[in-house]
Amino acid sequence: MEILALVVGLMLATVLMVGLGDRIRLPYPVLMIILSAGAAFIPGFPRVHIDPELILPLFLPPLLFAAALKTSWSVFRIRWRSIVLLAVALVVVTTATVAGVAWLLIPGIGIPAAIALGAMVAPPDPVAVQSVAARVRMPRRLTSVLQSEGLFNDATAIVIFQAAVAAALEGEDVGAGIVGSFLLGAAGAALLGFAAGWITKKLTQFITNPVGHSAATLVVPFAVYIAADSVHASGVVAVVITALEIRRGSHPDAAEERVTVTAFWDVVELLVTGIAFGLVGLEVRQVVQGQAMNIMALLWPAVLICLLCFAVRAAWLAMMVLPRWRKNADPPPSKGKDVVALTWCGMRGLATLALALALPSSMPDGSPFPARSQIVLLAVAILLSTLVLPGLTLPWLMKYLGIEESPETEKQAEQELAARAQEAAMAAVESSDLLDGVDQKRIDWVKARLRQLHSELAGAPTDAMKEERSEFRGWAITVQSLALDAARQEMVTARGEAGADPMVTDRVLHRLDLRTMLVPD
Repeated sequence: MEILALVVGLMLATVLMVGLGDRIRLPYPVLMIILSAGAAFIPGFPRVHIDPELILPLFLPPLLFAAALKTSWSVFRIRWRSIVLLAVALVVVTTATVAGVAWLLIPGIGIPAAIALGAMVAPPDPVAVQSVAARVRMPRRLTSVLQSEGLFNDATAIVIFQAAVAAALEGEDVGAGIVGSFLLGAAGAALLGFAAGWITKKLTQFITNPVGHSAATLVVPFAVYIAADSVHASGVVAVVITALEIRRGSHPDAAEERVTVTAFWDVVELLVTGIAFGLVGLEVRQVVQGQAMNIMALLWPAVLICLLCFAVRAAWLAMMVLPRWRKNADPPPSKGKDVVALTWCGMRGLATLALALALPSSMPDGSPFPARSQIVLLAVAILLSTLVLPGLTLPWLMKYLGIEESPETEKQAEQELAARAQEAAMAAVESSDLLDGVDQKRIDWVKARLRQLHSELAGAPTDAMKEERSEFRGWAITVQSLALDAARQEMVTARGEAGADPMVTDRVLHRLDLRTMLVPD
């Protein structure tokens, strides 16, 4: 009952922190960490222990799945260079840099254990970044980079961590075979993800209940993650590809299903994120109390490694944009500001904590794992410093840099999509025989309905139209159904096009789905 009470308490605290975060414009995951860490130090507060091997399988699949549902294959086709440079190359460079410094500063750590530490603190957390960025008007060009990076960098870090731990336990060095293991695991995970996406689409065709569809999408990410792990493939890659395939296969007519699944996953993502970061805060107490004697001795190494994480990220991001600068004699001033913002968003989170706690406590011969206590303490210190400080100061930083995206920019994108949907709807009605031989009053009614549809999809308030007269009510319903079908098809097509913003398109499609559900059968 103690664990159940704690979980319920964390869910209630999440709801409260969401409300508080909206009022003071701060991310609720950061507020959850601060609240739970403070509560954990209250005398008599129950101590909670979760098996480290369960942290990633419990929290990572649903959170990755929810994040991947909000993007599309078109984004990855455009951003594939950024994904390789950030989610793979930058993780490797950060791991190597942190490992080298740790090997020099921490006596007896050994190279494999130092690499394990580097892998723990290398990947920014996609959930933390997305939750923090959602509270500020960050430009889409930045959020898409962060989102693409965050969906795959955990896979790279986990492979390096597992290879480093295995080498430490066996008394060997980390070999070049790690590259082959990573590529093989990613390839196997990709095949599994495509297969799981196809199976899920077939399953949802069999299940006609929209609530059943939502339940199926909750089971799928866990099943895919476990299946990938059982064949030594990347569970992260498998879950992301499964979500992308499911979203790509969304049928234009599945309006009720999309509305139900979206609402369901919004709730799941919020509560799971709150519980996960609440547990991060609770673990801080156990780590600090367990390693109280090492805190002062590791203070400067922790500060240095934390600064290195920011410095390496900043240098790498600057290197990525410098070639573009050289193409122009007068480089846009926003490029340097983008680098600063993206650097500050390199927040560590759930994966860092889970890998730190998953570090073995002893070697095969019974001796302690090299510098385990120092490694865990350093990982938690870096997690807190890269998450809490940037999370609390990002709104101020965005204002200071002056790169906040104007609400008018998104409004303009929504209006363009709304106009495109309206044109598709009008074209479908005109190409049918529904307007043949009808009087001008009915034609005016159709035009008025389509103008209202444009306003609704663009997010503008509209006045309710009068009920259609009984003599042409059935005809009116047929016209609306045809128009809405064409508009939905156009938005589903637009979502998969190169350069499309999935989040803006989803917003317009969601309004269209809601409008569709109001049309009588």
